[in-house]
Amino acid sequence: MRKYVPKGNVQKQSYYTDRFHVVPTTPRTEVASDAIYAEQLEKLSAKVEVLSSRIELECMVVEINHADNFQAIETLKEECGYAMLSEMSAVDYLAKDGNFEIFYQMLNLKEAKRMRLVMRIEQGLAIESVVPLFKLANFAEREMFDMFGIVANNHPFMKRILMPEDWEGNPLLKTYPLHGDEFASWYEVDKIFGKDAREAIGPENRDEAKIERYDSKRFSRVGYEVPFGAELNAENETKTEIEYSKTFLVDYTKGETKQLKERK
Repeated sequence: MRKYVPKGNVQKQSYYTDRFHVVPTTPRTEVASDAIYAEQLEKLSAKVEVLSSRIELECMVVEINHADNFQAIETLKEECGYAMLSEMSAVDYLAKDGNFEIFYQMLNLKEAKRMRLVMRIEQGLAIESVVPLFKLANFAEREMFDMFGIVANNHPFMKRILMPEDWEGNPLLKTYPLHGDEFASWYEVDKIFGKDAREAIGPENRDEAKIERYDSKRFSRVGYEVPFGAELNAENETKTEIEYSKTFLVDYTKGETKQLKERK
């Protein structure tokens, strides 16, 4: 097995060695080129500080300070017609810039406009929950807390949503090992049998390429399936031949084919 190499500095590595290579980017235009976006940006600028703005892929992208997230979302909803929050999450730029990027993807159904509100936040700081404005943010903010460790203040139930409550670490951080850390390899053993059973059972094999022959339903052994809950022994190792329907399925291993002369 190839030795694991820490990925802590993966964002600082050069992905392109060709000296003439230019990383492709999508076209960006000024917000003033669209009258509706320009009006919405003016209303937003009157309430919060706008750090940058542009139109990219027919979507207005606006960057603000993370402390103004609630007021900005409220302005976009009440004054700019963005009645739907379709997505929100974070991106890990800790190794590259020392912070996270949080984004809100919003939709104006009346004027068929999309906008992306982005902000940078340092690790350990919190944002204000926007659940009072959009119910969708309830699960989205919990997932962001679970996967990245970013807390949303005044959230009605700021608990993990995917991982167990006693889980250690945040799986979507780029420094988190792909197959989990040492805590993950012992979690189920400790939870079910206790730490005293570690030596007898051993750590969990988290290799996705591993196929367990004696799994409960024999998914990995086509033709050797057994009923759920049946005892696993040598008698169950007899192979069951696969029956092919002459109407729908053809066993191509036998070299037999059936062609229709005309469509029924």
